[in-house]
Amino acid sequence: MDTVRVKWNGRRRFVGWDEAGHGLVMDATREGGGDGSGLRPIELVLYALAGCTAMDVISILEKKRETVTDLELAVRGTQRESDYPHSYVRIEVEYRVTGVGVKPESVARAVELSEEKYCSVKGMFGPQVQVSTSFSVHEAEL
Repeated sequence: MDTVRVKWNGRRRFVGWDEAGHGLVMDATREGGGDGSGLRPIELVLYALAGCTAMDVISILEKKRETVTDLELAVRGTQRESDYPHSYVRIEVEYRVTGVGVKPESVARAVELSEEKYCSVKGMFGPQVQVSTSFSVHEAEL
């Protein structure tokens, strides 16, 4: 069982850490009563999705023996604003793969496997969250 701890640090700031001692700071925006000194908790969902699927995709591409030199993701979330909770209703994941001779079909399959089979974070989203993906492949400058 995974365990994380969170401790209040004044106003809307909280410090969190896991069993290995990795930490982070969460805070609300100034408009939300915080100082904006940390990540907003809702943003952590986007970070979690990005990290989860990025680990899957790079692992799959390595197994396919693709020569990847860089992988960057942009994850954008649109929150429901009309009612509480202001959860994400739409998330867009954009992968930018750089490498030497990387086949687009390999990237497409890696993204598909992550999204449909391996990414635990994506698997936690119900049908109320629309997740769309796109990718681009760029040749590394040698």
